[in-house]
Amino acid sequence: MRVAIRVKPGSARPSVGGRHGDAIVVAVSERAVDGKATEAALRAVAGAFGVRRRDVTLVTGATSRDKVVDIDGTPDVLSARRDALLGPLLGPGR
Repeated sequence: MRVAIRVKPGSARPSVGGRHGDAIVVAVSERAVDGKATEAALRAVAGAFGVRRRDVTLVTGATSRDKVVDIDGTPDVLSARRDALLGPLLGPGR
């Protein structure tokens, strides 16, 4: 499954969840230096989706906060987890 993520490096509270457009927000404590934040984000995504780190592959965005990753696993399980992590899609003014 291909998933868009938005990485927030240097966060005091690492977490996975929430929405930035159509992307899942991934907050990591590591700074964006030498790929440390990207690697931390990939580990966090693996944990949030219940897969091994090797099952999460960076597709695009190595030097950007906006990234696309591929996650290997059972499609129905991954889709349900993605929807739960994104949370509800609220309309304007909500």
